[in-house]
Amino acid sequence: MQTAGSRADQALVDQWRELTNRRARVGNALEQALEQQHGLSCQEFEVLDQLAECSPDDKPRVQDIADVVPITQSALSRLMSRLEKQGLIERRLCEVDRRGINVFLTDAGRARHAQARPTYCQVLARRLVLSDTAEASDLPLGLGSLLGTRRKVAQPESS
Repeated sequence: MQTAGSRADQALVDQWRELTNRRARVGNALEQALEQQHGLSCQEFEVLDQLAECSPDDKPRVQDIADVVPITQSALSRLMSRLEKQGLIERRLCEVDRRGINVFLTDAGRARHAQARPTYCQVLARRLVLSDTAEASDLPLGLGSLLGTRRKVAQPESS
């Protein structure tokens, strides 16, 4: 016989499993579409997307990106090296703190991001359904919010 506590625990476990399964399904769909259509991994796109959100005056550091892209520091460093070899980003020593490294999108990086962003959004639109109660302020903002830049959340168009 299940007690109220064990039913509540099982409901939490079920909710967690659904969340992780949904995340995996959406992530796999994003990975496949971005790789096939744009030659980018999902994590590479996420770095480009976070950098694209920054204002021209922002000087994001590698650590800022590490705070919003969920991969290890060493994996991020390898990812940044790949993006730099492709000419999509540029890394420069931080002028304020020579121990830090700033990261910037190149023109090629902006172009690749602009090409891939619609694919990313189309996959999200097909795979995610935000509830009507979700408020824009509840959505994660990413690197732009950490740097003090406000990100505009696109509102669905009325039909």
